[in-house]
Amino acid sequence: MGGAHLQQPEPVRKIIHVDMDAFYASVEQRDNPDLRGKPVAVGGGEVRGVVAAASYEARKFGVHSAMASVTAKRKCPDLVFVKPRFEVYKAISQQIRQIFADYTPLIEPLSLDEAYLDVTENLKGIELATEIAEEIRARIKQTTGLTASAGVSYNKFLAKMASDQRKPDGLFVITPKNGPAFVEALPVKKFHGVGPATAEKMHRLGIETGTDLKAKPLPFLQQHFGKSGPYFWGIARGIDNRQVKPDRVRKSVGAEDTFRADIHLLEEALDNIDPLIDKVWRYCEGNGIRGRTVTVKIKFADFKQITRSRSTAMAIGSAEEVRDLCRMILLEQFPVEKGVRLLGVTLSSLEAGQPRQVQQFVLEL
Repeated sequence: MGGAHLQQPEPVRKIIHVDMDAFYASVEQRDNPDLRGKPVAVGGGEVRGVVAAASYEARKFGVHSAMASVTAKRKCPDLVFVKPRFEVYKAISQQIRQIFADYTPLIEPLSLDEAYLDVTENLKGIELATEIAEEIRARIKQTTGLTASAGVSYNKFLAKMASDQRKPDGLFVITPKNGPAFVEALPVKKFHGVGPATAEKMHRLGIETGTDLKAKPLPFLQQHFGKSGPYFWGIARGIDNRQVKPDRVRKSVGAEDTFRADIHLLEEALDNIDPLIDKVWRYCEGNGIRGRTVTVKIKFADFKQITRSRSTAMAIGSAEEVRDLCRMILLEQFPVEKGVRLLGVTLSSLEAGQPRQVQQFVLEL
């Protein structure tokens, strides 16, 4: 028989978002029984630092990551500060990644403590994504002693939203049937991909919920939100066609430090930026990556911050080259009127590859 073949419908995708519960803080509580049940903040010292992670006991007091340590201590006087141990967190993250790999090669890590998995076709031939998510959570608990929450849905946006619904140690499923209704009821400030500034802008335009967002036509969203317009139009309808990308390329590598006392002199800045450069370069060496753009972040005593960048025509080949670029940037900024409380260094425009032969690097003007 001739004639056209019927087009097979696309299979509904099965996406899992796995998110470790208060990961850094939970590791510290696991390894030190004295910290269990107590409000714990992983991060800088009590005076100048910033909270990198907070235990659930600390969160009850309103302590959260990226909060200044001073504020955190004010909100929770009994807060226990613990220095981060990134090597330990990385090792545990690798254990968790190996568990994921038993089910699918399509793993997109977002950070040490969360990842997307596409299990539409999975290595164990398990039909239900929910069953896979339950198995993964049980194995993480058994292997690491830590709990993970998971969201299961037919796209990345909804899987991410779902993993927040039953935290900690929970699982939530959003089916194709109830996806659009779930989004309609949600306040836009809770949408993944809508930061505080965007949420504020949406509120000014009369967009408070998914229903309000859905009511706005695509040209309106493009006019006000540019390239993000089509994404917002889609997620308001429970549509998100982004693929789970296992080879997600890291866009930048950075390190920063908040100082115990503000610094005012160029010499101090150069001394303090050196270890940050070394840290960034060690990461690049260890992962066989190079970059072409160096950015220095300077945060002043009044919390105002600036960033200044320099790019090279070819990939930077040594820590010394990074140092020279940072030195140039700092020379242009000093002397400073206000003290500096934080310095940061980021290397971007990353590419894989061996270090090139040592040669003069050319600044792109």
